[in-house]
Amino acid sequence: MALLLMLLWGSNYSLLKAVLTQIGPGALVFMRYLITPACAVALLLWRYGLHWPRVERRDWIGLAGLAALGHVAHVNVMMQAMHLSTPFSSALMSALGPMFTLLLVRLLHSQHFSRTQVVGVALALAGVLVFLADKLALMRIQGLGDLLLLLATLLFSAHTVAATRLLSRHGVTVVMAYSTLLAMVPMLVINAPQAMLIPWGSLPAVIWWALLWSLAVASFAGWLAWGWLNDHIGVPRSAPLLYLLPPVAGLISWMTLGEAFSSLKIVGAVMAGIGVAATQYGAVPSSVPSDSPADGRRHRSR
Repeated sequence: MALLLMLLWGSNYSLLKAVLTQIGPGALVFMRYLITPACAVALLLWRYGLHWPRVERRDWIGLAGLAALGHVAHVNVMMQAMHLSTPFSSALMSALGPMFTLLLVRLLHSQHFSRTQVVGVALALAGVLVFLADKLALMRIQGLGDLLLLLATLLFSAHTVAATRLLSRHGVTVVMAYSTLLAMVPMLVINAPQAMLIPWGSLPAVIWWALLWSLAVASFAGWLAWGWLNDHIGVPRSAPLLYLLPPVAGLISWMTLGEAFSSLKIVGAVMAGIGVAATQYGAVPSSVPSDSPADGRRHRSR
């Protein structure tokens, strides 16, 4: 199931790219915040019936902050970036999330990196520069998209770290569902102008099916499956599988969208992947649960 989930998530990058080409990022985000809040409500009803967990006033402020950081900021930037970039770039930049999360945790807790982790960070950043070299040298629009992808990944890593306290108090289901519901109205308002320009009635059925599959199945149901997997096989076994996402996304993008990869890009991607793995597993602090790549995925509705 874990390998099938990697295939599902890896293919979702190409699927989202195809949908973005048809309707643009604003309209896609608008539809996302019609579909995923409905999924969140269904999940809460299935789990708790009509008696949803109560949250203290101070925690509502924290949930609102998570909605602003993880949804309003991260999702809007991520969709704009994916629209400008490619599926392989999107998967690779997202794979840097564990490294950014670990960096933030270490900075906030004033902890030191091991020598392996320092080398890993340097290698990952060098790999990203190699990966982006051709785009940035020619000032291609995809280069801007990749830089926005880095920003989106950093935003989500900040969201991962900020969510730690609320997750320990209320669990992933409540935090994920409530923050999604809080983000619904601002996300719909922000993206409504672009959504109103789309002739929804004349869209082919395949686009509608792609939207439903990508948002309800790959994103929402995939997140539930990931939580189940972490419980059954454990994070140490499931987390390393996330490093399969860039090659899976790249292969599917090559097969379906004709994305091409230069040898320089492949070298940069391999350097970045090895660097992130070295940073992640060079030393694992036992006191902070947020530094595993699974944390980022467990509360992402990707």
